[in-house]
Amino acid sequence: RTQGDPYDPPCMADVKPGDVLAGKYRVDRVLGEGGMGVVVAATHIQLEERYALKFMLPRALENPEASGRFLQEARAAARLKSEHVARVHDVGTLESGAPYIVMEYLEGDDLSRILLTRGPLPIEEIADYVLQACDAVAEAHARGIVHRDLKPANLFVTRGSDGHPLVKVLDFGISKANALSDSGVSMTKSSVLLGSPLYMSPEQMKAARDVDQATDQWSIGVILYEAVGGRVP
Repeated sequence: RTQGDPYDPPCMADVKPGDVLAGKYRVDRVLGEGGMGVVVAATHIQLEERYALKFMLPRALENPEASGRFLQEARAAARLKSEHVARVHDVGTLESGAPYIVMEYLEGDDLSRILLTRGPLPIEEIADYVLQACDAVAEAHARGIVHRDLKPANLFVTRGSDGHPLVKVLDFGISKANALSDSGVSMTKSSVLLGSPLYMSPEQMKAARDVDQATDQWSIGVILYEAVGGRVP
């Protein structure tokens, strides 16, 4: 599995293998669709390297705040140097006007799928996964970035160059990082619920824009509880 199951969302029916995006990325296949965007596997024509391209859904483009969060994801991830963060290589705008992010292409499975297929994991294994994720989260916190959507689906388990499991933290799309905004204004309205309720701290349920690093610590605790006990608390 590669950053999402093979998927052909109706809204992306006009994007097919062989299409060239931004004049240099040849689409290999559609990998998946999230709340704001679609991810495709694509090969850079000149470099002959495969990347994952994420671009926004048409319905998301209608929301200026969503567009801002999309760009914020790229900025937040690009600032983090941990090997446990999915790398951002480039950003740009497609001919359609949709912004896109070029990320490293990952092969493996997210923790959500692993738990679904295997059930509760040995403590040693999940402790290793979570400690790797904490490396990325700790750097984010040191830079003033709060992820706010840590959950098993956003912890992707691939393999490092030594063959051992390597965890990558995905999706900084709703991260809180006012310093990254050109306007210095939070992208989150207090009336909007952002995140995944099963993994959200009580304070994030009340006001997402007011949370700090502790909300990510809460989410990590829920992930550990579920991975060992087989259910969320």
